[in-house]
Amino acid sequence: MVKIGIVGGTGYTGVELLRLLARHPLAELAAITSRKEAGMPVAEMFPSLRGVVNLAFSEPDEATLGACDVVFFATPHGVAMNMGPALVKAGVKVIDLAADFRLKDTAVFEKWYKMPHSAPELLAEAVYGLPEVNRGAIRNARVIGLPGCYPTSVQLGLKPALEAGLIDVTHLIADCKSGVSGAGRKAEIGALFSEAGDNFKAYGLSGHRHHPEIVQGLSSIAGQPVGLIFTPHLTPMIRGIHSTIYARITKEADFQKLYEDAYRGEPFVDVMPAGSTPDTRSVRGANTCRLAVHRPGNGDTLVILSVIDNLTKGAAGQAVQVMNLMCGLPETTGLEGIGLVP
Repeated sequence: MVKIGIVGGTGYTGVELLRLLARHPLAELAAITSRKEAGMPVAEMFPSLRGVVNLAFSEPDEATLGACDVVFFATPHGVAMNMGPALVKAGVKVIDLAADFRLKDTAVFEKWYKMPHSAPELLAEAVYGLPEVNRGAIRNARVIGLPGCYPTSVQLGLKPALEAGLIDVTHLIADCKSGVSGAGRKAEIGALFSEAGDNFKAYGLSGHRHHPEIVQGLSSIAGQPVGLIFTPHLTPMIRGIHSTIYARITKEADFQKLYEDAYRGEPFVDVMPAGSTPDTRSVRGANTCRLAVHRPGNGDTLVILSVIDNLTKGAAGQAVQVMNLMCGLPETTGLEGIGLVP
């Protein structure tokens, strides 16, 4: 059994982690922390977990967490880099669902997240936790910077075409839509039902924190710098991300076959038949990225449609997938659930 600690279990990614790990056959939930809710039974806050998770929230305690095999940080940015070094020194594997270990350049991190990086030595060894790109390195990692939700969707969408060198890397476009849960479980005017319901808008046009992360990942996949226009939108739904990605074709290929071959054998990437249009509800609650490839009018533009659940493959599900790899377990363990429809 893998002994698990979760720091910050009261947010949407925290409860999604609990949902998945509670039914994981080889995971033992040992500690779930929350300074504000310490002492409250987890099932009191989340009745969906009644009879499944019997722990109470506790104060973060390095001695308790230090006895775990894996600690997940489902916390605001800045927490994992402060607590992580002591845990790693104690032999604990650390998986951060925030941004502390995503961006390899500390100057870029500090520019976008407005805080100094307190653990650059840990950042230097951290592995970017996108299994379809870094599976081998993840298996041997002590520290994981889990990808953001938008970056997961966009990178998986472009990976085969970039690796094959078939598209213009200087002008990629990612037009992305996210459900309201992507903003987190907090009181915020823009996420109120009366504001977000029956509404649709773009945001982050002047710059979004996921932009440098996506560029870093795509440049690594392509082996050269890339140019990206990334426009996120807020949609009136709870869960899900839909990315429509555009790239100019520079070399001829059977793109449908390219994508099918590239992801054949990947347990959590599904390339749909030619002409398909994946929808977000097909992946709701599932650790799946569903893709479709189009070439309108047989022209020079490749259009990739990519859908994920932002809380599952975009966060907690991917974190469990990474944990399985780090602990030598079958990658799909505890993640066999299919999407909830309708």
